[in-house]
Amino acid sequence: MGPVLTPLAFIARRWTPSPGTLRRAALSAVVMSVLIIVTGGAVRLTGSGLGCDTWPKCTDDSLIVTPEQGYRGVIEFGNRMLTYVLSAAVGWAIVAARSTKPWRRGLTRLGWAQFWIVMSNAVLGGITVWMGLNPWTVAGHFLAANALLTVAVITWHRTGEGDTAPRPRVPRPVRKLSWAITITSGLLIALGTAVTGAGKHAGDSSDVPRMPWDWTNAAHVHAIAAWVVCALALAMWLVLRVVDAPVDTRARARDLLIVLLAQGGIGYVQYFAGVPEILVGAHMLGSSLMWIAVLRLALSLRERPLPTADIPAQAEPVPATA
Repeated sequence: MGPVLTPLAFIARRWTPSPGTLRRAALSAVVMSVLIIVTGGAVRLTGSGLGCDTWPKCTDDSLIVTPEQGYRGVIEFGNRMLTYVLSAAVGWAIVAARSTKPWRRGLTRLGWAQFWIVMSNAVLGGITVWMGLNPWTVAGHFLAANALLTVAVITWHRTGEGDTAPRPRVPRPVRKLSWAITITSGLLIALGTAVTGAGKHAGDSSDVPRMPWDWTNAAHVHAIAAWVVCALALAMWLVLRVVDAPVDTRARARDLLIVLLAQGGIGYVQYFAGVPEILVGAHMLGSSLMWIAVLRLALSLRERPLPTADIPAQAEPVPATA
């Protein structure tokens, strides 16, 4: 009697995904990570954060939304249901990574990392509801969603690489500049939670506590960080041209600049327009796109070539005999 196979090993014995299928599976997790961030923002911006007033059930007596909870309950419950779609996308990525031949263990571990982040953030979301939308837990919920997006983007990028040790494509000072952009961009996202945590959109129509500072001051600090990121991104774009970096890397730097300009424009318009909900939602989408652009730029600065089939050595010609 042979060894008992796990479900993943059983599938892997019978299915080998193409490279395109593997990449689409990883990309689906990226798309769903962005969608869950944007719809989570919609929950807060429509005042639906307590549309379901408990967790994991929607009410004390019902697992699903009830008519008494109105459209806010539908919005909150719908966002919860999207977690299952996100889990399915992550599961597809795990199965595809496990089924590749040869088995790419590192890629599979990245897929499982996504799964555990999804599960832990679902619990954090429940704690947020139990705590009446405490702004600190709301901020943690958002940052955990960005942690998921980070791992999803790395997984997606790794599907197009091999498993050898990475080798640099640009000089070391350029890679250090990329680290500066990544760290500052992460700080920029964190500062954004300080703005929303003290701002107008608390997530519910009831009296939800806010962070203990003036949101306009937080917005000014957030804007300063944004200008620093823009300056670093512009410097990166110029430096990559000077060092004659690969074309795709220069394209990633260009993409980041475009996203930053659009995101900055939305940020200033929403501030002077009194932070209308639709622009705040667009700014949240822009935040995700900016982070994806930052990560793709950083990842493009090194490479792990895909394995190539060995080319058989040509046989030496046999000398002619008389």
